[in-house]
Amino acid sequence: MNYKTDNHEIIKLHTGNVPYLYYPRLEEIDFIKHCFTTRMGGVSEGIFSTLNLSFTRGDDENAVMENYRRLAAEIGCDIGDFVCTDQTHTTNVIRVGKYDKGNGVTRPKPYTDVDGLVTNEPGVVLSTFYADCVPLYFVDTVNKAIGLSHSGWRGTVHRMAQATLEKMAAEFGTKPEDVIAAIGPSICQDCYEVSEDVAVEFAREFAREFGDSSDYSGDTCDDCWKLKLQGRVAEILSYGNAPGKYQLNLWRANEIVLTEAGVKKENIVTTNICTCCNPEELFSHRASHGKRGNLGAFMYIKE
Repeated sequence: MNYKTDNHEIIKLHTGNVPYLYYPRLEEIDFIKHCFTTRMGGVSEGIFSTLNLSFTRGDDENAVMENYRRLAAEIGCDIGDFVCTDQTHTTNVIRVGKYDKGNGVTRPKPYTDVDGLVTNEPGVVLSTFYADCVPLYFVDTVNKAIGLSHSGWRGTVHRMAQATLEKMAAEFGTKPEDVIAAIGPSICQDCYEVSEDVAVEFAREFAREFGDSSDYSGDTCDDCWKLKLQGRVAEILSYGNAPGKYQLNLWRANEIVLTEAGVKKENIVTTNICTCCNPEELFSHRASHGKRGNLGAFMYIKE
């Protein structure tokens, strides 16, 4: 697998019957179990091979159910313990509990438009899904509560990490300084070219230290359109290879959101694995041109 740095200790590969990625920093927290799946270890075929975890992309439902059975056995839970999001690129976060077990796998979800889940109940497996977007893991080590959220570019620019922390604060009394957070495998800046309108949204949101957002209306030149890339804007955007194109760093953007929300820098662990750089091992929407299955991020409090 292609790591973006030489430091493989940031995230490791568990090589069982169903291989998965995990963070040593989170693994040290004794009351939780977490993982991020790969394409390996399942029974799906073709573009879904082999561990597709989506029922909605055209894969055989029986194959997907078997994939969940295999994953459950690997991470020490039951297929009826998963609680799934209904991802539509919102910043909606809900609290779930034992009464929600099975939602999205063994029974229909009773909610829509949910991109984040939080709980403090043991045995409830929070489940979110990916093929380039950013998984965000949250562990409140004091109140023993967890959160798991899906953050694509829309979720990131609208500060999904902050929304999740606010929900945990409201439900469990979570303080950001007590949270260990992880930014999961997703598309890297080198692979993530975005259009001018997306770049402008990020520039306006992350340029507050430079004053009025109208500074980011842009200015033209003969062969390009260039935003002013300075300060934190320059940390998340770089100029692309064509006029009106930019390279977006979702990893750094989410780090900024987390730190501004109060999470300590030393308590944030950021991935070094890009989904788009590793299409043989990980599903990537961009690399496959949309012909793919879904990876999953999972976390639960041990019984």
